[in-house]
Amino acid sequence: MNGHRHDVLVVGGGPAGAATAYWLARAGHDVVVVERKTFPRDKTCGDGLTPRAVRQLADMGIEERVAANHHRYRGLRAVAHGVTLELAWPEHPEYPDYGYVVRRRHLDQLVADHAAAAGATLRQGTEALDPVLERGLVAGAVVRRPGSQGTEEIRSRYVVVADGANSRFGRALGTSRNRSYPQGMAIRGYWQSPRHDDPWIESVLDVRDRSGASLPGYGWIFPVGDGTINVGIGLLSSFRDWKQVNTSHLMAEFAATAPAYWGISPETQMGPPTGGRLPMAGSVDPKAGPTHLVVGDAAGSVNPFNGEGIDYAYETGRLAADVLGEALTTDDGLALRRYPETLEAEFGLYFKVARGFAALIGRPALMKELTRVGMQSRSLMEWVLRIMANLLRPDELGPAEAAYRAVAALARLVPEPSRR
Repeated sequence: MNGHRHDVLVVGGGPAGAATAYWLARAGHDVVVVERKTFPRDKTCGDGLTPRAVRQLADMGIEERVAANHHRYRGLRAVAHGVTLELAWPEHPEYPDYGYVVRRRHLDQLVADHAAAAGATLRQGTEALDPVLERGLVAGAVVRRPGSQGTEEIRSRYVVVADGANSRFGRALGTSRNRSYPQGMAIRGYWQSPRHDDPWIESVLDVRDRSGASLPGYGWIFPVGDGTINVGIGLLSSFRDWKQVNTSHLMAEFAATAPAYWGISPETQMGPPTGGRLPMAGSVDPKAGPTHLVVGDAAGSVNPFNGEGIDYAYETGRLAADVLGEALTTDDGLALRRYPETLEAEFGLYFKVARGFAALIGRPALMKELTRVGMQSRSLMEWVLRIMANLLRPDELGPAEAAYRAVAALARLVPEPSRR
């Protein structure tokens, strides 16, 4: 222990941790980030940034660098039941009408370096092993430095848990996932493609194997703009037999049956695919303690509607930084109590509606019929896109907003499930 006490220790330098660190450092606070791996490092992800995520990058002052070096796209191409619809991102008073596709090895380093440039201390290759406790409260972490057999303690007034979906550090502080909430399972890989700079990200809503039989989940193909495409398939735990699903088989069948124009073949594949599981809909609790907060994937902050986690990592990190800034400025740790309330006000009802949607699409026959009907109407799919990407307008009541409000009113009446 070197005797120094930081204002905030952030465990994890991914999107949530780096965003938290940036906003704290920008406000003049002493923040240190420990990241187990060394940048650049890969992360299983679709690599797609929606307008909500772009807004966060713009607010952090780094969208120009993303725009200069990475692929910008216009919207979503939905493919199902022989129908293809190209759906542009909707106009919105707060969010842009475009997104980017950026490999996580580049994006995460960019945001972490930006936090460091703002004044945060970034310690890469440093693993947080255990919490440091003082009188029952977390006051830092025991860490292992790069190439060292020994350990040291990093002390801080507050700690932010941002070590991802598996969050070993969070579990050490008592967090757990509500198993009645949906969980995502996904696998993705990269292929070379002549359409690597296509202006649309593509989602296949009725995945089938080579014999034509329906498969669970949905597929995606995201053009990366560097000669490659990100190809993956996702599945929700609301599907009855999801634990028995072989995701490698799903991936192989999807790659073999993807539209020919992408040029996907064994010869263009760039290494084996990788997969992982994602806690969703704010399923991890508690999200706050007297001296710590939990953000991003570690808090289960993934949208069940579309599997998006990057934006919610940035947003929860920013909200955490705001609460911690108040606590540090006023010297009143009770401000941390506001964090779960803020998350509930911001995302609680939306995630509750999304959980209901996840339960519906876990029934393959119903999912097939919903997509069949939906794909017959461009207007309906545009409403669905606005809802699923959380881009409802606050300044007017259009068809999408009206439909969402009607469903949300019903969702308010549904009791919360018990933890299991």
